[in-house]
Amino acid sequence: MDETTSLAPDDLVRRHVQSGRSLVAVLHAIQDEVGFVPPAVVTPLSRALNLSRAEVHGVLTYYHHFRTSPAAPVTVQLCRAEACRSMGTEALAQHMEARTGCRFDQGHDAGHHGTVALESVYCLGQCALSPAMTVNGTLYAKVTPQKFDTILAAATEAAESEAKDETTTHTKEPA
Repeated sequence: MDETTSLAPDDLVRRHVQSGRSLVAVLHAIQDEVGFVPPAVVTPLSRALNLSRAEVHGVLTYYHHFRTSPAAPVTVQLCRAEACRSMGTEALAQHMEARTGCRFDQGHDAGHHGTVALESVYCLGQCALSPAMTVNGTLYAKVTPQKFDTILAAATEAAESEAKDETTTHTKEPA
């Protein structure tokens, strides 16, 4: 069993490989269920889809969307495409780095070292409302440094509360 998931890699693969389903679709399904694609699924996935391990690994590492380790408790994705750039996203990115002490795209798939991770994306479909970002998958538009600070504070507080609840749940004595 993979140490970071409750399912064995072979079980994850069996759950998601279906006739006619592409490798990319299977990788998305696994990441949707677990939150990332554990590296231990590469070999069983290659067997199930009759692909080489190199082909599976190549697809997994080529697409920026896939991660092979758990995401940070607060993951901020900032659009850095042209429309957002024209509306000040680069100044916002500098503010975000200064505010969080993180750098963009550092640690993606190398594991996170704190509560927050900053990731660049290149279009969130909110060009008329730029700059745009997501925080843990929730979309925000017309983001200013002040709006970012407020959203970050709420997301960080929620992540810390969730972590505290998880710790409490795991350390409770049976009744």
